[in-house]
Amino acid sequence: MTLIIAMDGPSGSGKSSAAKGVARVLGYRYLDTGAMYRAVTWWMLDQGVDVEDAATVALRAPEVSLEISTDPDAPGVFVGGADVSEPIRSAEVTGAVSAVSRVPEVRGLLVRLQREIMAAGAIVAEGRDIGTVVAPDAPVKVFLTASEEARAQRRAKEIANPSVSVQATQADQARRDKLDSTRATSPLTKADDAVEIDSTELGLAEVIDAVVRLVKERA
Repeated sequence: MTLIIAMDGPSGSGKSSAAKGVARVLGYRYLDTGAMYRAVTWWMLDQGVDVEDAATVALRAPEVSLEISTDPDAPGVFVGGADVSEPIRSAEVTGAVSAVSRVPEVRGLLVRLQREIMAAGAIVAEGRDIGTVVAPDAPVKVFLTASEEARAQRRAKEIANPSVSVQATQADQARRDKLDSTRATSPLTKADDAVEIDSTELGLAEVIDAVVRLVKERA
């Protein structure tokens, strides 16, 4: 059976850095499912699609030609052959991604693609519904969280924009958390059998070590 490590959690919990670190330590592939939803969102905005118009988003979603690297040392997202790794992290995409990701047809398309990628070999997959929807039978599930303040500080540091305060980041984060946790399709939630890790007081190396220990216990 292919070993899948499912790492879920809210924005700013540190799951992307931790997932990449775990993949490097174990020699596994790495999948950032959030980047896939961002890529579809970027395409919709680039095409002038109103992301609040769920029917149009659903209709246009199959047009997106999406590829993603699973190399933890060289992650990248490509749409129509173009590298969109940087533009998908823009404030505009961040503000629109929840609207696109809650469209059932978008989730259906991407979940199928994610499962195809996971079936190719051992992988650390991170997102918001890996352990509950995408890979419910994953032998190792982690739900990574942190305090709202710690998450906002980390996110603000990633954005590195002096005009965006930690307070503004925390408010936007709370908005996204509510949208992601209350959507009808694949909401952000902890799987019943996931191990919760609170990274508020932990360094990245400590989080990686905790997950690697869990994998070895389950192997």
